[in-house]
Amino acid sequence: MTRSARILVILAAFVTGAFALTAGVMLLAPSEQARPSSVGGPFQLVNQDGKTVSDADFRGKPLLVFFGFTHCPDICPTTLFEISEIFNRLGKDAEKVSAIFVTVDPARDTPEKLKLYLSSFHQQISALSGSDAQVEAIKMAYFVYAKRVPLEGGGYTMDHTSVVYLMDKQGKFVAPFNLKRDADAAAADLRRRL
Repeated sequence: MTRSARILVILAAFVTGAFALTAGVMLLAPSEQARPSSVGGPFQLVNQDGKTVSDADFRGKPLLVFFGFTHCPDICPTTLFEISEIFNRLGKDAEKVSAIFVTVDPARDTPEKLKLYLSSFHQQISALSGSDAQVEAIKMAYFVYAKRVPLEGGGYTMDHTSVVYLMDKQGKFVAPFNLKRDADAAAADLRRRL
């Protein structure tokens, strides 16, 4: 076989493989109708002070939404610390932004427990809990995964989505908010949305 013929065979195999891969992805991908059209939506939960709040209470300001639980050993406290640092960088503008920490473990995360947990973080962060049904509803609205994972010797932890959602002043999803950058850059990003 000549060199040209070998190149043509390799090219033909590549094109065939690329076509098969593209066709497979298109067949397995959800249709436009099945894809989520929006992230977020109406909710009614209870905050760390025992007060019933809804999504409407957070309108008029950019909003950061994070799901977690108070028994989380690392990701949740680290994320809330990073959000607190951003609020610190915002200075007086921090009052023009909101953040909510929504529990994925309502069985243990009572308002009292959430209030104690939040005392380590910036005052602009609210913590929300509710009934199992209420928490399931907001998890579904934000496409959040959370699963109870048993621990040796009893007890459990929670495996969960760790995205920080950025919502605009009208409560519409903007994008995942990047905390893996300098706190000043993240604060500047929020300040542009005021």
